[in-house]
Formats: sequence, structure tokens, C-alpha cells
Amino acid sequence: MQKSFGKFKTGVSAAAVLVALFGVYGFRKLQALAADPTGPKDCRAAEDIGEQGRIDLDKVRAIAPLPGVKWSQLGGSINDASCLNRTEIYGVVEVHSVDDIARTLAFARDNKLPITTAGVRHSMGGQAFRKGGIVLDMRTFNRITLNEAARSVTVQPGATWHDIQIALHPRFAVRAMQSTDIFSVGGSISVNAHGMDHQAGALARSIKAMKVMLADGSIRTVSPTENTELFNLVVGGYGLFGVIIEAELDIADNTVYQTGRRVLDYKTFPALFSGEIENDTNIGLMYGHLSTAPSSFLQEMLLYTYTKADGSDFAIEALGEVSSTKLRRLTINLSKQGPFFQELKWLSEKHIEHRMESCTVTRAQAIASGEACLVSRNNPMHDSVPYLRNALPDETDILHEYFIPRKNFVAFVDGMRKIMLANNTNLLNASVRVVHKEDNFLTYSPEPAFSLVLYINQPTDDEGNRRMKRTTEELIDLTIANQGRFFLPYQLYYSRDQLKKSYPQIDDFFAAKRKYDPAGLFTNTMYQKYAS
Repeated sequence: MQKSFGKFKTGVSAAAVLVALFGVYGFRKLQALAADPTGPKDCRAAEDIGEQGRIDLDKVRAIAPLPGVKWSQLGGSINDASCLNRTEIYGVVEVHSVDDIARTLAFARDNKLPITTAGVRHSMGGQAFRKGGIVLDMRTFNRITLNEAARSVTVQPGATWHDIQIALHPRFAVRAMQSTDIFSVGGSISVNAHGMDHQAGALARSIKAMKVMLADGSIRTVSPTENTELFNLVVGGYGLFGVIIEAELDIADNTVYQTGRRVLDYKTFPALFSGEIENDTNIGLMYGHLSTAPSSFLQEMLLYTYTKADGSDFAIEALGEVSSTKLRRLTINLSKQGPFFQELKWLSEKHIEHRMESCTVTRAQAIASGEACLVSRNNPMHDSVPYLRNALPDETDILHEYFIPRKNFVAFVDGMRKIMLANNTNLLNASVRVVHKEDNFLTYSPEPAFSLVLYINQPTDDEGNRRMKRTTEELIDLTIANQGRFFLPYQLYYSRDQLKKSYPQIDDFFAAKRKYDPAGLFTNTMYQKYAS
């Protein structure tokens, strides 16, 4: 699932790291902060979901598995990127074909087993699994076909944006995706993800058509003009209406941009956006970072822009993978340690990082100055964020996202600052992006909004979970008070009343779910908790 990490540029200079080395921590501690993970984290579940706990797992486990498909797991448990949702399941089917999906759905129907689809499982509230259920692991169902004449790409749902970018580069680029490339297409469609292109809108606007397998095994073609109701339910529908078989997506030219950045007061951003950026078609990508340093907490803002440049005379280089992973990871993990390092990280982002930026289009003028850098459209989003994974025990990093009407941006940030200071929230990153009015059924943006993507560190003990729950509840109340909506692919700390207030259409959404899937074959932990 999805989501977005914001655009996490976290490299720092060697001098900045040396301050930490010589001033505060020993070598072994710094080694631990920079170390590669040995595998996915697996914390105990944060809380019992309730209704789903009544499933008789012994009865479920007694069912003989379907032959002829590849079970990568039978029994045991599964988790997501939060590491807080370990859940016991019937098993995991590794999907390689449409027939694998059809046969598994029939098996699930015959045995009254719930079924979910999963990609990289970056949703953080059990949206990709349910207790006692079958998980369709779509990652091996990932073919990519470029249609140059139609300027589109047809992909199976397990394909990641990383692989799609490689298939499109150097001539073409993705039109809409998250600002990092680790997510699967199926997961991104299921949450209607959005990213750095403030003109393109969310992913729904770039979908030309999809094929979806329904609960009865039939396949429907859906698009903005064909089976429109089902299209608008599947997009942002969290896998509750069917299995996406393939999607045809619009693509864009791999335009050359010159990077730009400026520091500003957060209060000036809404007017700057509406007066200068919104109608400037030369600005192809844009995002902001709010300060997480104590001295300017959520008050200063760094605005990053990518403006069209004449790249006709320059060769676009091959896409490279992120470098300096350990250094980047060390910077992030040091910023979890206290105010000094939080200040250091923000000062580095303001004054150092842009001078170390890798310019991916060869150009003498660009190389000569840290202020002039040319990149292709694919480059800023070609980041698999390996530095966000770590080997630190007893802690995890959690995503939140809030969609706030543009007129209420300043009031929301002011309220958010109070909540986070009161709860001693360890905020690692706060990104600002732009969303338009979205027309899918369970829309998070019924009017143009600014999106605030928060990346928060928390301990995984009971107190850490309690504090995160309290912070989440208060941020959602603040969002509702500002006529906004909170993103649903994250932790399930919100109440049914908060869900209803933020998404007044939720009961109609659940009614549509029962219409298309009356037996409730497709489900997940989120649906089980809030639709029961």
C-alpha cells in the first residue's frame, strides 16, 4: 500500500557527521545507528482489533491447501511496514498468472476463507491482510509493456514504480506516482496515491483503463467511461472490490528540469502557491519540507521546485541508485536522538545538501555551480529509500497524512505544532504536497487541498503505542475541525465516529462493497474493524 514517504533528501556533509562522532557518541553506537537491517522488523501487535479475534484459527488451519498454486507460506503470521500489526493467517499464495488468482478465489469461496491482495505492504493498518485469511502476494505478477504509440504503459499490479521507471527511461516518465518508487502499482491504485507533480493530481487521473477480477471470478474492464461506478470504487478502495489484473497508465515525457529551492515562512506558502506556482506550467514538480528542528519547529519551510529547462543538447544519463546509504541512515537515526541532532539535520538540509546534489544531465554550467542543477523527470522520484530501513530494536517509524483545504493550511500547522509539542512527538520529516479535487468514491480530497505527510518515530512498547494513539486521535480531531480528511492506509487508532465525520460517505462505501461482494470474500483488518 501504500502511501508516500515524502521526498526524503537526507544526505549531509562529512563535517556534519564528524560533529556527532567527536562530540556525543562512541564508535559502536554510531555503527549501530548506520547499520543495515538484517531483515524486516517484527514487533508484537499494538492492539487487538476486536471482531476478527473471534476467528477459530484451529478450524481454519485444518483446511487442506489448494494444490497447483505456489504457497510461499502456510500458517504463521504476517506483518506490514509498521511492524506493529503481526497477524496470524491461513497462508500466502505467490501469484504468477491470472489463473492463480481465479483458482485461489474459488478455493476461498468454497472454504469461506477471507482473501486480501498485497504488494510491498507499506500500508500500516492491516489493509493487506486479515486474521485467518489468504494473502495474494502480487509481487511476482509484474509484467510491464510500453505502448509508445499510445503514450501509455500496461502493467500488472505487482510491478513497482522503480521497475516502471527503468522501463520508461530515458524517453518517457511516470505521470503520477508517490515521491519514492518502492510501491507496487496495485497498492498505489488501491489508495489513490499522489506525489510531487502538483499539476497531475492523484494516480486516478492517469489511469486509462483497468481489468479487475470480481469475487465471483468474472473479469470486468473499468475506466473513467466504462463501468465508471466500479472504477471509482476500486481506485482508493483498499482491495475490497476485486483484484486488479492489469492497468493501462498514461505516461509523460522525461522532461529536463532545473532544480530550485528557497527558504520561507510557512505562513507565506499558500499565497506563494496560488500567486506564483499553481498556474506556472513550467514548474513540473514541487514539494515542501517543514522544519523539524526545535528552534523553528513547523515554522520554516524549504520549498523545492523543478522547472522545465532546455535539455535538447544534453544526454540524459542512466538512472542510478541512491548512494551514501549508511551516511543517510546515520543522519536520520541521529535526528531521533535529541534536539542537537534535529537542529543539525535541518541546518544541513538548508545549507549543505543542495550543493551536494547529483546533477544527472551533463552540462558544464550545472557542474560549475551548486545552485544550477539539471535532472530528468525520472530522477527525483527514483529513490527506493533503503536508508529508511534500520537495525534499531524496539522502535519504528510511522507515516501519517492529512489533507487540509488550502485556506486552512496555516491554522492546521499551528494546531499540529501544539499537539506534537504537548505529546513530545519525535517528528522526523514533514512534507507538504498538493492535491486536487478527486472524484473516486472514497475521496480524501473533495476540494483542492494541501497534503501534509508526517514521518514519526515511536518506541514499540505499550507507552509508545499509547502516545501514538493519543497523538493520532488529536491530529484527526484537528483535521476534522479544519474541514480536512485523514489518509486511511495507516494505523487504525481512529474511532468509527472520527471516520464518519471525516468521510461522510463511508456507509455508502460499505453498502457498495456489499453490493459487489455480498459474501464478503474480499476483506482486510481495516474493513473488519470499521464495517462490522
